[in-house]
Amino acid sequence: MSEHNGQEEEIIAGKHPVLEALRSGREINKIWIAEGSQKSVTGPITAEAKALGIVVQFVDKRKLDAMAAGVAHQGVIAQAAAFDYVEVDDILAIAEKKGETPFILVLDEIEDPHNLGSILRTAECTGVHGVVIPKRRSASLTATVLKTSAGAAEHVAVARVTNLAQTIEKLKEAGVWVAGTDVSAAQDVYKSKFDMPLAIVIGNESKGMGRLIKEKCDFLVKLPMLGRLNSLNASVAAGVLMYEVVRQRRGQ
Repeated sequence: MSEHNGQEEEIIAGKHPVLEALRSGREINKIWIAEGSQKSVTGPITAEAKALGIVVQFVDKRKLDAMAAGVAHQGVIAQAAAFDYVEVDDILAIAEKKGETPFILVLDEIEDPHNLGSILRTAECTGVHGVVIPKRRSASLTATVLKTSAGAAEHVAVARVTNLAQTIEKLKEAGVWVAGTDVSAAQDVYKSKFDMPLAIVIGNESKGMGRLIKEKCDFLVKLPMLGRLNSLNASVAAGVLMYEVVRQRRGQ
């Protein structure tokens, strides 16, 4: 039930993810709280749930351990309607509605749910209008991702697409420039311009971007590597790039 693959319900675990789900207007069916939990942790959740007429049940902590399947739940679990993915057109519409230059992340087979959660958290902080993930060979919005994102996943539009290459073509047709990240790229990220409608592609943790995806990009950039290791964690690299876009756009 914690995996989202067409099922109608999903588990959200942890104080912040549950609270953000409540505040974002997500459809919550029921909340379970471990007996003897600290009021400082559960108080805001029970208050929000009561105001929204959502059933809260106090149960043995072991029940939550079984439901959350290895996710640190902090004594709070919610059962919600399945995550509502958006279309790519919706992401472009979000930017237009805000009167902002589109800023999109495309994740090419990010497999680690902790990486996806961290990327979504930074995306929310940096004003990314939406994140695109493929349906196959990619982490999806599970309880682990929601927990790692500290609730940010409730506020970032996520599109889940069948064909990433076709989606990139669609973005380009809509006037969005597509920048790929590649360690062998000639262009330094700090010598690149990111003030146009932009989608940044972050590749797989170990393989990087796929060949076809790389060919679809308008240009490739690399982060300078000054140490002995030649690679950064995917979520850290994504974070550096997102904040470079923010830096440039704030300077306009």
